[in-house]
Amino acid sequence: MNPPELQVGIRDLAPGLWIWRARHPFWTAGADWQPVVTSTFVESGGERLVLDPLAPTLDNIGLWERLDRHPPTAAVVLLPDHVRDIDLFVRRYGARPFGPMFFFPDDIPNTKLEPIIADSKLPGGLIALYDGRGRLETPMWLPEHRVIVFGDALTERGGELRVWDCRAGHEKRELPALRAMLELPFERVIISHCDNEPVKTRADFEKALERPPWKD
Repeated sequence: MNPPELQVGIRDLAPGLWIWRARHPFWTAGADWQPVVTSTFVESGGERLVLDPLAPTLDNIGLWERLDRHPPTAAVVLLPDHVRDIDLFVRRYGARPFGPMFFFPDDIPNTKLEPIIADSKLPGGLIALYDGRGRLETPMWLPEHRVIVFGDALTERGGELRVWDCRAGHEKRELPALRAMLELPFERVIISHCDNEPVKTRADFEKALERPPWKD
């Protein structure tokens, strides 16, 4: 069996909600994030969305066969660091594309994305949240499933969920924004970058806010 950090595949979380884990082709030894990352599929309000979608490369996990049976109607990039394979998913399924207003010069999608900011309402009733980290990330609130999907705001290190500090002001900006999310009736969070477990509980989230932030 592969070690936990290299486990790939599809995992069902609830009817209409599943994730897949795949190796990131641009990961290199010494990177401050793990080689396998998470993407999310959700059915909500009659729509089917993929969040931060990454196409498997060497991993035959049955992703395309499953998506072909349930074609995404929208594809979403949660932050500029997660362009990943948005172009491929939009082209293959004709999905409506969404993402940040700005990208980094060396990682710009060819697809013109509809911009999302905090409080944007996406197809299916998903709501973009404000994470206070100053990097244009918009975690996504999935009301039908009581789940929040994060890009980089949270990470698992040594088995513990941590806030990923981006030097935007942890006490002044990050924590107040994340604590405001506790007003939502979410039960779980999904994170992209983890040592082992990408799905965490509300209690895990609350504990993360009490721990020192993870710094690169």
